[in-house]
Amino acid sequence: MTRIEVYDTTLRDGSQAEDVNFSVEDKIRITEKLDEFGVHYIEGGFPGANPKDARYFRKAGKLQLQNAAVVAFGSTHRAGIKVENDGNVKSILAAETGIATIFGKSWDFHVKHALRISLKENLDIIYNTIRYLRERLDKVFFDAEHFYDGYKDNPDYAVKSLLAAREAGADCLVLCDTNGGTLPGEVKKITSEIKKVLKTPIGIHAHNDSECGVANSVIAVQAGARHVQGTINGLGERCGNANLCSIIPNLQIKLGYGCITDRQLNRLMETSRFVTEIANLRHFKRQPYVGESAFAHKGGIHVSAIAKRPETYEHIRPELVGNSRRILISDLAGRSNVLRKAEEFGLHIDKDSPQLMEILATIKDLENKGFQFEAAEASFELLMKKTLGLHRRFFDLIGFRVIVEKRKEGEEPLSEATIMVKVGGHIEHTAATGDGPVNALDNALRKAIENFYPQLKTVKLIDYKVRVLAAGRGTSAKVRVLIESGDAEGRWNTVGVSENIIEASWQALVDSIEYKLLKEEE
Repeated sequence: MTRIEVYDTTLRDGSQAEDVNFSVEDKIRITEKLDEFGVHYIEGGFPGANPKDARYFRKAGKLQLQNAAVVAFGSTHRAGIKVENDGNVKSILAAETGIATIFGKSWDFHVKHALRISLKENLDIIYNTIRYLRERLDKVFFDAEHFYDGYKDNPDYAVKSLLAAREAGADCLVLCDTNGGTLPGEVKKITSEIKKVLKTPIGIHAHNDSECGVANSVIAVQAGARHVQGTINGLGERCGNANLCSIIPNLQIKLGYGCITDRQLNRLMETSRFVTEIANLRHFKRQPYVGESAFAHKGGIHVSAIAKRPETYEHIRPELVGNSRRILISDLAGRSNVLRKAEEFGLHIDKDSPQLMEILATIKDLENKGFQFEAAEASFELLMKKTLGLHRRFFDLIGFRVIVEKRKEGEEPLSEATIMVKVGGHIEHTAATGDGPVNALDNALRKAIENFYPQLKTVKLIDYKVRVLAAGRGTSAKVRVLIESGDAEGRWNTVGVSENIIEASWQALVDSIEYKLLKEEE
């Protein structure tokens, strides 16, 4: 099996993404997670660029990593300054990583217009920097910045930049598509040509500006690259870097290359979500391999087929990358969808049962009215249990009233809810305030029934979303409310629909509470 070095630059290139700002503590946590995941190199940052990265390297040096080596990143020394006097070079050595990645110009256009030095002087700078560091470190990688654009413009000079790095002792020559505009056919042709000329190991560093970052990385490996750089979830400047969450399974599962162990590959989705959480971003549900929708099935024909043979509509087994199959419920659902969901919920429904057809008819009717069960599986489970006679009411509403009062300009409105419910033979009549009308109603309901059901004290309302369903009807439009609730055991989602936002919220709140109480009885 051909081994591929996996080089992660989430902490450096990924941190340059818009809306991403890792603290030193964040970077340490991600370093430990990436090491656990099994990448070979973790590019920790640019120690000469800011004090935060310098602090990171001091902390990272104390970690007991099992699989990965931390790498310091930096540029070639500045023109007119001796390499031993260059502050950037000094900071790389001060990071004490033992491994460095140095980027230098391989496109003559940049040498002439960005550095404004002679082409020969740029080659000398590359050679001097790598030679100086290679004599003092265990490994030095050379990132040939803008290599593919440079090769297309002036192939002789682009190759000379690689030769300068090779002669200086670089351990790997990394071909960079820095602007992200090179297409796969060009990457294959150029990488193949370079592989014929150079015996030094070569790598690929691709960006995603033309949506080809993953494809370019994979095809570069097929053309001879044995070192792949990228980021978790494709984080990076502009449109991002090549996404390791797709590159690794493409290479390992589809093409048979060895990147990490199979057990480590099982943690791909877990690692992806961990980085998303630390970056304080919303996980992209349609991301290949690791997204929630990657193995989600909605059409009845699809669900029926995968029940027989999963490979009919799945390109790999989701468990290989730590994901799982999901069956969605919507107005497109067929009997197979409902039967599979019943199996997930531990419910038995005969495929010829009239109850099955009743559930299907109810789904289609409710979704026509605006309900959505794809993101509200707790409400769907309740619907099924009601049809099967497995549901019971824990309280009956006698009535509620919600008041929103604004007493003075510039002050926040006051929200108060009064509610009367019947629990068994007892009638509870109480009131509560809240940060808004829905919060006040939630507080009042809990206050009324928590004495009877103390387990509800552990339930928290985690998220609340409202969507207007009928554009053009203004404030009289129907709204759909989705509520996410949770406790120490897990999370669940419920839905409500009405022209009145309070009523829609009430429906979702009641489902949330009933779901919790029914689960407690199981």
